[in-house]
Amino acid sequence: MLDAQATFENHIRNNPYPGRGLVVGRDDRNGFVFIYWIMGRSQNSRNRRFAILPGGTLRTEPVDPALVEDPRLIIYEAMLELPHVHLVSNGDQTTTLQRMIDGGATFEAALATREREPDAPNYTPRISGMLDFRQGDPLLALNILKAAPHGPEHTNRFTYRPALPPAGLGYGITTYMGDGNPLPSFSGEPLLLPCTGSPEELLSSYFDALNADNRISVAVKRMAITGQTTDLVVRNRYES
Repeated sequence: MLDAQATFENHIRNNPYPGRGLVVGRDDRNGFVFIYWIMGRSQNSRNRRFAILPGGTLRTEPVDPALVEDPRLIIYEAMLELPHVHLVSNGDQTTTLQRMIDGGATFEAALATREREPDAPNYTPRISGMLDFRQGDPLLALNILKAAPHGPEHTNRFTYRPALPPAGLGYGITTYMGDGNPLPSFSGEPLLLPCTGSPEELLSSYFDALNADNRISVAVKRMAITGQTTDLVVRNRYES
């Protein structure tokens, strides 16, 4: 737990711009959690918030539709469900995952059809996570698609299938390592991060830790050990 808390302090609390991030893990109350957040530096990125829709769906939406410059990379379903499968990502690949897994594809095969984001010069990574309860004990998967260092027209693909962490811990990926121009993409293996407390406590913990100038929204979704969604809560910087 000490290592997870140190990582939280270094990469989340004391980092001005980890970008979008997700955590997939176990809470300390015999359940499982997704944590997802968005950050932004431009007016277009900051003009959004989280909305909860039926069926355990989390969507981004504009705060002021009149100010939207380009919705393609900022408006999407961030969390979606299938029977006994829960999905989270930082873009419209969530929809790709839902559609293709529902059709019999694997997590990896679905993401093999996608590339890193086309937002030169940053080429923001696409990050995705899954909890799959179809075989009983859930299987955890994480993926990052990011520009290849030898040429951003190519995408490097990394999928991680770690063992379930102990209670109160989760595995996380962010889009960036920190601030910069261009922004440095996340590197290394998924981070071990804390997942202790109720959904509301987790929401406050991560929202308060993110840089106050750049944080936009945080969502926490809790799933029972049987795979049913029990809670989905959000906090938005801009409600209207």
